[in-house]
Amino acid sequence: MHQAARLEFERVMEEFVGWHVVPEGERSPAPAWWWGPAMAMVDDQEPMSKTCCCALNVSEGTSFAEGARSILALFIEQTSLTGPQDFPSKAEGREHEVRELHPQPSDDGAFQP
Repeated sequence: MHQAARLEFERVMEEFVGWHVVPEGERSPAPAWWWGPAMAMVDDQEPMSKTCCCALNVSEGTSFAEGARSILALFIEQTSLTGPQDFPSKAEGREHEVRELHPQPSDDGAFQP
């Protein structure tokens, strides 16, 4: 498997650890951005690192494919998506700060003939 796909999956594992320590009732649904890295690994039979195995609570030597299936299983019964502002815990009863966007100066001068 391509090294970049493995690195991306390992990044997901780092986020998974932070997400998993949040108590289940306060935890956001699994974020949709985990889907792609997990799908990229579903055929990789190489063993995951010890760190990834520990994060998923699977035996050492478990393949990336099995780890990816563990991540994808989180989405089976999920009915809502998580926004980045709600990860790793839900933002119940919290108003998100609304930012006003101001026009930015045009940089059209950079493309003069």
